[in-house]
Amino acid sequence: MGADNIHSVWGELYSLYRGGMLFSADDAEDIEPPSKTPLKALCMHIAHDCNLRCKYCFADTGGFGAERGCINIHTAKRAVDFLVERSENRRNLEIDFFGGEPLLAFDIVKETVEYARGLEEKHGKRFRFTLTTNGLLLNDDAIVFINREMSNIVLSLDGRREVNDALRPTINGKGSYDLIVPKFQKLLNERQGDYFIRGTFTAKNLDFASDVLHIADLGFRNISIEPVVLEDGHELAICEEHLPEIFREYDRLAEILARGYGGVTQPPPEGVPSADGGGCVPNFFHFNVDLEGGPCVYKRLRGCGAGGEYAAVTPDGSIYPCHQFAGREKYRMGSVLDGTFTPNSNLTVNHIKAREGCSDCWAKYFCGGGCAAANLNINGEINTPYRIGCEMQKKRLECAIALAVHAQPPPSADGTPSAAGGL
Repeated sequence: MGADNIHSVWGELYSLYRGGMLFSADDAEDIEPPSKTPLKALCMHIAHDCNLRCKYCFADTGGFGAERGCINIHTAKRAVDFLVERSENRRNLEIDFFGGEPLLAFDIVKETVEYARGLEEKHGKRFRFTLTTNGLLLNDDAIVFINREMSNIVLSLDGRREVNDALRPTINGKGSYDLIVPKFQKLLNERQGDYFIRGTFTAKNLDFASDVLHIADLGFRNISIEPVVLEDGHELAICEEHLPEIFREYDRLAEILARGYGGVTQPPPEGVPSADGGGCVPNFFHFNVDLEGGPCVYKRLRGCGAGGEYAAVTPDGSIYPCHQFAGREKYRMGSVLDGTFTPNSNLTVNHIKAREGCSDCWAKYFCGGGCAAANLNINGEINTPYRIGCEMQKKRLECAIALAVHAQPPPSADGTPSAAGGL
C-alpha cells in the first residue's frame, strides 16, 4: 500500500472517529466484577528448590528466599481438598505443578494426580493438570506420565545455546542447553497434548526474535518468550531506553511470521535431530490474541484473577494470591493445613478501574491492568502499573492486530479474494 493510500485511509478513519461512528459505547464502564468468586485454579509449589541457577529467577533460584525443600503428600492432598472445597459449583478445575523444579519431587506429583482423580466422580469435578519444568530430570517414566496426565506442559528454554547457557546454568555453572533440548524433543515427539516452550529475554539478548526462530528450527511450534521483570540497576533489567530496540524486534518477528516462516536460521546442535525437520511456523504466544471474542467482561476487567479464582500453595501449606507472591507475608492468605483462608480484598477488587492510568488506555481490555506482582516488584504496590510492561504489551497487541489484518486480505476489484500484502 502506497503512502497516498495510507493517508487516504487514515483520513477516512479519523473522520469516522470525529463523527462518533468508529467505536461502540463502552458497556463495561458500569460493570463491577464480583468481589468474591469460586476458586478454579491452583498453583501447587511442589519444590522450593531447583537444579538450575537462572540469573534472572524471581524465586531466588528456586528457594523463594527461604529454606529449600519439597511439599509432602499430606500437604499436597490438603491443597487438592482446598481447591475442591472452595470451587463451589465449578466443575472444571486446574492444578499447575510448579517450583523451583517440580520433577525434584516427581513421586509427589504422581501421587497428587492419583488422589485428585479419585475425587472427580465423588465431587462432580474434572481436573486439568499442567506442569512447568526445566527438563533436566526428564526421563522415559516422566515423559510417559506427563504425556498421559498433563493437559499442558511448559518447557523452559531461552533460545539459542549461547543465550540459554549464559542465563540458565546448572548448579555447577555448566550450560543446560545440550542436556535439555534432546529431552524436550523426545517428549514432544511422543506428545498429543498442548505445550509451550517458555523463555525469557533480558537486556543481554534484546534480539529475542532470533531465539524464537531458533526454537522453531528445533521443531517446536508453540513458543512464548517473555520480557524479564527486574528492579532498576540489575544488569539484566529491561529499561526504558531498551524499548525502541524491543519494539523493532517485535516488528521484525511479526514481519517474519506474516511471510510464513519456513527456513532454518541455525542448524540444530550436533547429534540432535529436529522434531519435524525444522523451520515450522511459530505460534508466538503474545501475538495470539482473540480480537473478536476473547475472555468474558469480568476477566477483561480484572485480569488473571490472582487472589480470587486463582491461588498458590507453597510446600509449608501457605496460600498466596499467585506463585509470584509466595513468601511475601503481607500477602499470605491462610493455610491448607489449618483451613484458614481470607481472600486478599486489595486483589479481588483490583481491576482496571482502580489502577492508575488504565481507564484511558486503549489496550486495557486485553491486559486487565497488567500483572499485580510485576507492579508490586517495580513500584512497591499493586495499583500502579509497571509502565515498561504496559508499553511492551501495547506493542505486542499492535503486532497481533497487524497479523490479524494481514491474514484477512481485502477482496480485489472484481470481488474475488486477493493475496495478503506485507505488514
